[in-house]
Amino acid sequence: MTENQIKTKNRTQTKLVLDVLIFIAFLIAMEPRSSGIPIHEWLAISILAVLVVHLLLSWDWIVQTTRRFLGKLNTQTRLNYLLNWSLFIDVMLLMLSGLVISEVVMPTLGIGLPRNFAWRGLHEFSANLFIILLGLHTALHWSWVADTFKRYVFQPIGRVFSTNAKKDVSA
Repeated sequence: MTENQIKTKNRTQTKLVLDVLIFIAFLIAMEPRSSGIPIHEWLAISILAVLVVHLLLSWDWIVQTTRRFLGKLNTQTRLNYLLNWSLFIDVMLLMLSGLVISEVVMPTLGIGLPRNFAWRGLHEFSANLFIILLGLHTALHWSWVADTFKRYVFQPIGRVFSTNAKKDVSA
């Protein structure tokens, strides 16, 4: 395996782990009545940090696609690019509105903000929009998700079981 192939493999594995973590954290954070407001808020902050890493791992694609956006670009890539920007803008609105209505994080940091129900409405709207955009994002990347899980999760597990079965037969 070349050094470039190893880097690509490591980047893909890292993105897979990050995406799974983001998804699990999102499921927990999406229902603050179950997890509690402190977990909801601090988990959202941690999701934001992981999303930054996710974006950095995709930075080459972002730069290349931005440069080619007005030129030759296939429809799926162009749609994916626009969807990703929509997700980014929505996440920024979600986080900003979440910080403005924060009951735990901002007071813990010593920052008091006036209460305004418009921010809560924006937070709820952007959270609901996020679910739709995330569903579309996942659908567009489904083949990558399935292939990556197969390559880095299911095949290694299968090799472990087939190696153990061969050992059992020879014993």
